[in-house]
Amino acid sequence: MSTPLEILHPEHLPEGKIRTVIFDFDGTFSTLRCGWEKVMRKLMLELISGGADYDKALEEKIDTYIDSSTGIQTVYQMEWLKNEVEKAGFANPDRDVWWYKDEYNRRLMVEVKNRIQRLENKEDAPDKYLISGAVEFLKALKKMGINTYLASGTDHKDVVHEATILGVADMFSEIKGAPEREVACSKEAVLKKLIEENGESGDNLLVIGDGKVEIALGVQNNAFTLGVASDEENRCGINPVKRKRLKNAGADAIIGDFENIEELLNWLK
Repeated sequence: MSTPLEILHPEHLPEGKIRTVIFDFDGTFSTLRCGWEKVMRKLMLELISGGADYDKALEEKIDTYIDSSTGIQTVYQMEWLKNEVEKAGFANPDRDVWWYKDEYNRRLMVEVKNRIQRLENKEDAPDKYLISGAVEFLKALKKMGINTYLASGTDHKDVVHEATILGVADMFSEIKGAPEREVACSKEAVLKKLIEENGESGDNLLVIGDGKVEIALGVQNNAFTLGVASDEENRCGINPVKRKRLKNAGADAIIGDFENIEELLNWLK
């Protein structure tokens, strides 16, 4: 069931000024990585506890961190995990931050690879892994002459591949994921490029995402922001946890999916 657009800042409306839109990918557009939080949570509990029994306090600490860090580059989350493992007394000199990231990716990709394989074998249609209405909304933006960019904290090659098999890669002016074996925020890089190199002002930018990181980045750069409080399992409807997170991050408006395109376009105009 689709949900209406929730306008949180009626005093801050795009009014037809948007020339460029930056989309987050996972959870905003794609659901191929749906469930990543559970994989990360299990890994963190296992490593911080050293494989022993753990208490409720550790669970709450990890849950709070994952919620607060949603949207940042994975390597930063793994830096936090490495530090917590060391503080717990389970430091391993052979395990740098990239070991943690590789182990997380190995576990996550077990299911993700199955989904990708089903797509590549034509066993599943792309729609099964796309937030409802996302492609139609993207097409509407392109028709309006608006430039669209894709930015993600997931490794660049993976973002490009996943966008390609979902059939949306060619619909973006540029796709930018996290550089391999580098600590850098791709979302910040795209915003910086648009603002500094392209001479784009915040008034002409719209940042769309399901994580508070990209919404906060948009707010910091005086851009308009649309939070996507997506229910990734159903691909439509509102996830109340995400909604609260996005509202607190300062989103101008919030949706659960892109089905109400006319309402979205009216807000933009």
